[in-house]
Amino acid sequence: MDNVKAEITEIFSSIQGEGIFLGAKQIFIRFKKCNLNCLFCDEPRNLDVKEYGSLELVKEVKAIEASKGPHHSVSLTGGEPLLYWDFLKAFLKVLKNNRNFKSYLETNGTLPHELENIIDLVDIVAMDFKLPSSTGERAYWHEHADFLKIASKKKVFVKAVVTSATDKEDIEKAIQLIKRSCKDIPFILQPASPVKPGDRHVDHEKLMGFLEIGSRSDVNNMRVIPQIHKILKVK
Repeated sequence: MDNVKAEITEIFSSIQGEGIFLGAKQIFIRFKKCNLNCLFCDEPRNLDVKEYGSLELVKEVKAIEASKGPHHSVSLTGGEPLLYWDFLKAFLKVLKNNRNFKSYLETNGTLPHELENIIDLVDIVAMDFKLPSSTGERAYWHEHADFLKIASKKKVFVKAVVTSATDKEDIEKAIQLIKRSCKDIPFILQPASPVKPGDRHVDHEKLMGFLEIGSRSDVNNMRVIPQIHKILKVK
């Protein structure tokens, strides 16, 4: 079981700074690799990496829970955790057998086949929509549609980082994907924090315009929630 390893850069206790579980106390496990290179990404690229087997990582989680718990859930973040789906399959099975820890998958929503391999072991899916006008990458609408269909088997919400470059056409496409799955799925617009010199904050009128598009489209749970952990200057 411990033959499959994963590259982990951080394991720590903190508060969830994004989405509908804002403020919840979690144990965060940050996986190294990512399959995207979004313009707004602010994850440090030079963190030291340690390889863990599933049993070793569960031991670390239990130690943090014992010293700093209780925690709402264990957040699998990154990077992109699903690049390590084979490791997660073993790890989550062990995690479930130890005090029934709740798992919270933070993912860019572009790897539906990998999600399908572990969805039965995941409790909560925090899924990103990677809007091409925000990321500078290609569109992933097809992957997002397949991913959301699978993720909807569990508790799921969608968040999208919006920048000063985000256009309303991307917001409209995102809303239509959610409506095709379930119009009650929460959709969180997350204003990007400036990363590079010259980056601009997203203005209030633009955010209100995006919310108005949601209201006209009959989406029931669309909100603007900033990244609170950055405002509080915590991990």
